[in-house]
Amino acid sequence: MDDAVKDLPVRRSEDASAGRYIIDLPGGAKAELTWTARDTSQGSLRIATHTGVPEAFGGRGIAGRLVSALVEDARAQGFRIVPACSYVALWARRHPETQELFAG
Repeated sequence: MDDAVKDLPVRRSEDASAGRYIIDLPGGAKAELTWTARDTSQGSLRIATHTGVPEAFGGRGIAGRLVSALVEDARAQGFRIVPACSYVALWARRHPETQELFAG
């Protein structure tokens, strides 16, 4: 990952039903992962609905950092992730050590 973006923090913005993980990129651009919350009889879920990184910043591991932040929160807070976003689903397949954190 290039030095200009590797240390940029991941911000969290959320309310009771939805939220997002954001990285503020150089030049005012933003990368984000959005989710919605759902409580079920099997526990709390966060449905990852979209991951977006501006094309100029693609291929630098930024989307992976967003998913990693979601996974860290799932571990800490006890929810499971539904990978409705194709990138989150791909990330989950590439990281089998996290499978217990993913649902459906």
